[in-house]
Amino acid sequence: MNASKMKFGINYVDTKSPLHQLNGITKFALFIAWVSVVLTTFDLRLIALLIVAGLGLLKLTRVPFSVYKPLLIATASVLSLNALFMYLLAPGQGSVFIGSTTELIALPAGYTLTQETLFYLVTVTLKYFSMFPIALVFVFTTHPTEFAASLNRIGVPYKIAYAVSLTLRYLPEVKNDFVNIIHAQQARGLDISKSTPLFQRMQNVARILGPLIFSSLDKAEEISNAMTLRGFGRNKSRTWYSLKPLSRADKICLVMIVLVVAAAIAKRVLEPQLFWYPF
Repeated sequence: MNASKMKFGINYVDTKSPLHQLNGITKFALFIAWVSVVLTTFDLRLIALLIVAGLGLLKLTRVPFSVYKPLLIATASVLSLNALFMYLLAPGQGSVFIGSTTELIALPAGYTLTQETLFYLVTVTLKYFSMFPIALVFVFTTHPTEFAASLNRIGVPYKIAYAVSLTLRYLPEVKNDFVNIIHAQQARGLDISKSTPLFQRMQNVARILGPLIFSSLDKAEEISNAMTLRGFGRNKSRTWYSLKPLSRADKICLVMIVLVVAAAIAKRVLEPQLFWYPF
């Protein structure tokens, strides 16, 4: 990995897209509803539809693909490893859930790969992945201060809302610290390139996480001290410069979100089986 090539980030990007015009509460409701729908289903058809819709919304943000391409690749890699470990820990779990067994590859020690287990692993992996694009949409299109103001408007205590705002603001700083630490470690001879064996590379990356954690804790303490010195939290309420009222488009979107979530819950209650299995 070459740190100089790390141009991606997870932060608000103002591209003036239609999604940027929506209220922070609307986008947060969309995110929560999206996750709720994903958690209610193991229907691969619905999951595939969510992935396509999520990637479509991600393109609608007008954020360049190069910004989030490494994130998509990293997420897909982690989820693939997760599927591998799920298979190693419970090779017959798919047959248990689906209720049938169709052998594909005979392997020793109880690791025979069945069609049901393969279908189960693909469904679960795509299920987890379907939540990632909408998370990026939310972060790319929601200004932290505006979102905090919206949370406070619907009744969330302003201290909690401000903590959420600081978290969203701090994500780019974590990335910058990570890149700086990589540069420093590479200058000391730490190799995390592809020429290094996988396990050695993982150990070298682990050496980077320690300084990153301590650096983050130091900055969190600095921010906490600065806010305390300025009297943050003294009053029961506060005003927000970035408070944005709900528009007509926001209200329409919220109604549609409620209807979709209700339909997803009804589908889960009425369908006889947990998994959709076409074979």
